[in-house]
Amino acid sequence: MEVILLQDVKGTGKKGDIVKVADGFGRNFLIKQGLAQIANNTNKNIHNQAQNAKAYHKAEERKAFSAEAEQLKGKTIIVSAKVGENGKLFGAVTSQEIADKIKQDYNIEIDKKKIITPNIKLAGAYDVKIRFAEGIETKIKVNIKAI
Repeated sequence: MEVILLQDVKGTGKKGDIVKVADGFGRNFLIKQGLAQIANNTNKNIHNQAQNAKAYHKAEERKAFSAEAEQLKGKTIIVSAKVGENGKLFGAVTSQEIADKIKQDYNIEIDKKKIITPNIKLAGAYDVKIRFAEGIETKIKVNIKAI
């Protein structure tokens, strides 16, 4: 019997897989527990359409990330921070501050977790990497301006 898994099932497959299982296992366990549905033509067609839609949306998202990465590539952002003696910052410049400045200057919203910064504790210029998605990343310069 062929079934479409609705959830991950250990030893059988991942969510969305179409797998062949024993009739008893399929009817008495997988379907009754709501872990799978019978893979008839209608359900297979719905499953394929959902997979195609998911792939299309993922491709569109990657296209948007690429455009944002290209827009930010090589840009310089100036962040103002209070400094003490010897140009040392009070605290540190965080990835959230950098994300806020990018939003303010370029109107691009970036999750702070995607910004990879060195430990910024002194005034000066730093290279910062932004990883939008797997294989899509860019570098920007961050200048820390003393107040």
